[in-house]
Amino acid sequence: MLKFLRRLLLLGFFASLAAAGAFYWLATSPVTLRNSPLDFTVSPGSSLRSAAQQVSEAGVQLHPLVLVMLGRLYRVDAQIKAGSYEVTSGVTPLELLRKLTRGDVSQVEIAFIEGWTFRQMREKLDAHPDIRHDTQGLGEVEIMKRLGSSEVSAEGLFFPDTYLFGKNTSDLDILARANRAMRRHLDREWAQRAPALPYRDAYQALVMASIVEKETGRAIDRPMIASVFVNRLRLGMLLQTDPTVIYGLGERFDGNLRKRDLVTDTPYNTYTRAGLPPGPIAMPGLASLRAALNPAQSDALYFVARGDGTSQFSRTLDEHNQAVVRYQKGGKR
Repeated sequence: MLKFLRRLLLLGFFASLAAAGAFYWLATSPVTLRNSPLDFTVSPGSSLRSAAQQVSEAGVQLHPLVLVMLGRLYRVDAQIKAGSYEVTSGVTPLELLRKLTRGDVSQVEIAFIEGWTFRQMREKLDAHPDIRHDTQGLGEVEIMKRLGSSEVSAEGLFFPDTYLFGKNTSDLDILARANRAMRRHLDREWAQRAPALPYRDAYQALVMASIVEKETGRAIDRPMIASVFVNRLRLGMLLQTDPTVIYGLGERFDGNLRKRDLVTDTPYNTYTRAGLPPGPIAMPGLASLRAALNPAQSDALYFVARGDGTSQFSRTLDEHNQAVVRYQKGGKR
């Protein structure tokens, strides 16, 4: 009887060893994919069993029970991370489990450029194939409401940057991140602003920053351009800046700013209306925010493009007229 029990235990041991070996082989052998690379998404709040089922349904030819058993064996069954994943040929069940527990999600990106309008942002979002388009058909007011913002206009309230995200992320989530980033940068720069600036609040500083952004692409000129506009505001002079006129024209602008456009009144025409326009005209970058809130110390009231991307600044109208003749009229009066 003792011999029989001993043989039975030995048989059980070898059977367990064989089973363990078979399971290890299964866990470390490449799985078959419906196609490679293969994308799949694990929804938020998924358990290991639910995640394994989603992986299988996406085209990974692996019985969900294998992942469940592996997760319990390694005691990571409660560490599944939601998100978008990408696997390629050669991936093993063990590697797949590690991806799911590390949150090794596949990421894509979208870039919002300094000087873009909100319309251009939306066009970029709408054209992105890996974004879930939840704002489709929504107006600005409704979008800002869903973002939890009290602002009615969306213009200028998003920070231009490159944002990484998982596939099938909502465009609302991306907009919320860009909005939080802008508020964070604006709050910080507002707290460090120069004294006695002619702005009622941080929003007006944002308006000024958007004008500075559209007036030049040269970072070195931005503090001086901000200085010109700040000096004009302090003296009660009209800002007379073309980008605000163009923004006010909207879709009527055909690429050619005419004299009649400068005298046609709109809320954004700074040739006909004093002070800052009612809102931003684009997304300002960090350099423009800093310039608007810490402009250069100068007496300049005018500037003209030199033709090389930089600007010539002048204190008086006579100096400015001479600069216009020199740089824009080829020295001819």
